Amino acid sequence: MSHHIETAPDTKIFVEDEGEGQPVIFLHGWPLNNRMFHRQKQAIIENGCRYIGIDLRGYGQSDKPEENYSYNIFASDIQQVIKELELSNYTIAGFSMGGPVALRFAVKFADKDLKQLFLLGPAAPSFTKRQGYELGMDKEEVTDLMEALEDDRRSALENFGKNFYYQDVPGDVRAELLELSMQASKQATISSAEALRDEDLRDEVGHIHVPVTIFHGKHDAICGFEFAEDLEKRIPNAEIIPFEESGHGLHYEEAEKLNKEMLKRLR
Repeated sequence: MSHHIETAPDTKIFVEDEGEGQPVIFLHGWPLNNRMFHRQKQAIIENGCRYIGIDLRGYGQSDKPEENYSYNIFASDIQQVIKELELSNYTIAGFSMGGPVALRFAVKFADKDLKQLFLLGPAAPSFTKRQGYELGMDKEEVTDLMEALEDDRRSALENFGKNFYYQDVPGDVRAELLELSMQASKQATISSAEALRDEDLRDEVGHIHVPVTIFHGKHDAICGFEFAEDLEKRIPNAEIIPFEESGHGLHYEEAEKLNKEMLKRLR
């Protein structure tokens, strides 16, 4: 089953909704959509849980309004989806950019039914370097990426994808990555990169009191493993599960281990 849920005037969010049982809400990374989780979706459904895969606005099959895209806007949309589907006792799994979106949701929008967070290679607490924080990319590097997206989005996304995996993955896997990336709107891709460059969650993640599990590739060249180590220090009830054979694409490179570790915590 799929839904198109209106979360704001003239903006509908596409949601895949399959299986029965405890809901697990999946939030994709930049610049993908929920189809990236098809290996997790199958495991979730087969093990008695309900897969809720959201295409963030501007991505996949969701509407693509011409506006700014921020963590707050994404998190507000998630809140409306949860209300519309009357979800309870739910877990949120956020990959890459979906990680800080999940964290922002947990701080500002969550209700008592949020059970736990899964962060998969999260781009948090800050994707870029800033005063007192030396992890991540320089802000200028992200600005350069935004300009490249403006000039030739396909080429810019192809270059981005070169750093996605640690393992030598088949060509069709890289082709799928680019295909999903090109389904996003140009505006969403650039504006979301701006959010990744400018947003900083360091001061708010300490207010999260549900269990948080951080699944992170040791060879992640996009969101370094140091992000996970920093988050573990800042979040009161956080645990890191390292993935020794993965880069950023742990959902593919070590899918079996990821599925097993998530299901262990869902039970």
